[in-house]
Amino acid sequence: MKPKKKDIRALTKEQLRQFFVDNGDKAFRGNQVYEWLWNKGAHSFEEMTNISKSTRQILEDHFVINHIRVDQMQRSTDGTIKNAVRLHDGLVVESVLIPTPTRTTACVSSQVGCSLDCRFCATARLKRMRNLNPDEIYDQVVAIDNESRLYHNRPLSNIVFMGMGEPLMNYNNVLKAIDKITSSEGLGMSPKRITLSTSGVPKMIKKMADDEVKFKLAVSLHSAIDSVRTSIMPFNENFPLKDLREALEYWYGKTKSRITYEYVVWKGINDAKKDIDALVQFCSYVPCKVNLIEYNPIDDGEFQQASNAATDNYIKALESKGFVVNVRRSRGKDIDAACGQLANKS
Repeated sequence: MKPKKKDIRALTKEQLRQFFVDNGDKAFRGNQVYEWLWNKGAHSFEEMTNISKSTRQILEDHFVINHIRVDQMQRSTDGTIKNAVRLHDGLVVESVLIPTPTRTTACVSSQVGCSLDCRFCATARLKRMRNLNPDEIYDQVVAIDNESRLYHNRPLSNIVFMGMGEPLMNYNNVLKAIDKITSSEGLGMSPKRITLSTSGVPKMIKKMADDEVKFKLAVSLHSAIDSVRTSIMPFNENFPLKDLREALEYWYGKTKSRITYEYVVWKGINDAKKDIDALVQFCSYVPCKVNLIEYNPIDDGEFQQASNAATDNYIKALESKGFVVNVRRSRGKDIDAACGQLANKS
């Protein structure tokens, strides 16, 4: 039985250099291969044209490149693109390109399925199969960058970790992917153009602060009342709002980076005055802004978008206290690409 080949992108540049030295070649060959793998996005060793055929054969004998494949691409009437991304083991995740007149944003996945149990989210209904590897996260970004250039005539400008999965439950791999995305040897994107969105894992938010990350933080909040938040996001029972607040205060104290709260207003769930007052109070703890997000139904009707009047009440209350509020209209609803809808229907 042949030994299983290793995914070459699991190796560091130093390990690649050592591989070539161990096989009687020059260390710089590792630099060349590393550039092909990350900066040039090679899908096969055959593409590495400045490397001899005999060296490419050695690579073929020892390694594989477990590249993703975009199985299906859907385009919305509003220009949004959704990719069904097949991984090397046959599992599928989804990622989305969201265009506006001034930017194109990649919404990428970090897990197959999700570790958490938010009742309003289609992805949460999928069993978490596994975490994505750094290269699988990176590949989603590369694919969307290519689509941005092809369909919108400009390179990808922003990345949000708001696709399938809870990024902080795959912390090490997500950070490794961001390191590659922001490296000059990768895509060279500014970390300030990357936002990690979490449902709120206090211990990991503190770890991010200690690790001095440079990207932005968004929190999927949806209620600042523990009983309400637990009813729609059951994991809140283990990570209550007081722990989340403490972690966010720690984050801001370390990073001085303003937090974005993502917030959907639902009819009969969090559209009352007490809900508004609680959010205003929660916003006062740490410098922040609020994105009020249009809800995208996931078929069962239990969660319904609140009235425009309820949303307006939130806006007035927040703005009267000096908080920045943005209303985010959904994109890509006709292809199930909107927030909360990613569930491998494609």
